[in-house]
Amino acid sequence: QVTIIDTGVRGMIAVGLVPQFYKLDHQPGWLPHSVAFHADDGKLYNGNTVGQQFGPKCCRGDKIGCGISTDLEDGQLTVFFTKNGKEVNLNAEWGAEEDDGQMIVDSHEEDWGRLHDVKVTGTLLEYVGKGKSIVDVGLAQARRPLNTRFHYYELEITDAGEKCYIALGLARRDYPKNRHPGWSRGSIAYHADDGKLFQGSGVGDPFGPRCFEGDIMGCGIMFPRDYSLDGGDDVDDWDLEVFPKPSEVQNDLYASNEDEEDEGEDLEGRKVMVFFTRNGKVVGRREVALPVGGLYPTIGMMSTGEKVRVDLHPLSG
Repeated sequence: QVTIIDTGVRGMIAVGLVPQFYKLDHQPGWLPHSVAFHADDGKLYNGNTVGQQFGPKCCRGDKIGCGISTDLEDGQLTVFFTKNGKEVNLNAEWGAEEDDGQMIVDSHEEDWGRLHDVKVTGTLLEYVGKGKSIVDVGLAQARRPLNTRFHYYELEITDAGEKCYIALGLARRDYPKNRHPGWSRGSIAYHADDGKLFQGSGVGDPFGPRCFEGDIMGCGIMFPRDYSLDGGDDVDDWDLEVFPKPSEVQNDLYASNEDEEDEGEDLEGRKVMVFFTRNGKVVGRREVALPVGGLYPTIGMMSTGEKVRVDLHPLSG
């Protein structure tokens, strides 16, 4: 049992169970074979970075408990959680199947505005295209652009497929469905297979390490504090302080703006800093001009067997 003495700035406190050699830079519940109740949003995280609504939020003075009970008839272990001595409303089965999003309760298909040769199962995206040539791109684009409230997203490579032709980035809303993000104007992307950054061009620049099965790639925007996409966005407390200072960014390569200049007719001229991460560490960043309407989380895949698990709101729970 844990007593919350102080919630700190955001109250992101988690109580749960993990394997012995759990990664210390991940919250309990985020990685496979772990489960946790998170105080800040009252959600249960069961081996995934996307939680399901579970119980009440917890504040200073609350006591959160966690235990295991055994069903004597079938030997099934059940993890339970308590708040102030009372059991929270749901139980979590320990050791449930984790393949292909089976543990996901909610459908996330409505999160995606466009899907081309990509199948959605919960938070899992699977490439279902031919995978024979560069025109066989499978594209998934989120329904909403990044904004000051949701300014960062991640994917985990759960299956690299034949070639690991997986790209994570941002693109304008009307981006071509058969072009990898980063290849055409109004887009930027970090490509897993070669570690290159593509910014509105079919030729990439050396940028960071290659990514493989099990790696987590992230992409976000550092919005100016006074930024508003349509005048209606509420700027919350997720601002620049969350991210490393420029001096802490490794492998920070700036390309020429030749491709960007060609896009002038599609851009409103406002510049923002787009950054990419690999396994929680910033790989690098680039200044990008925002297309009218903003930049949408966009994922590309292009070889047979590729699967990624996506969390569009990892910082918000």
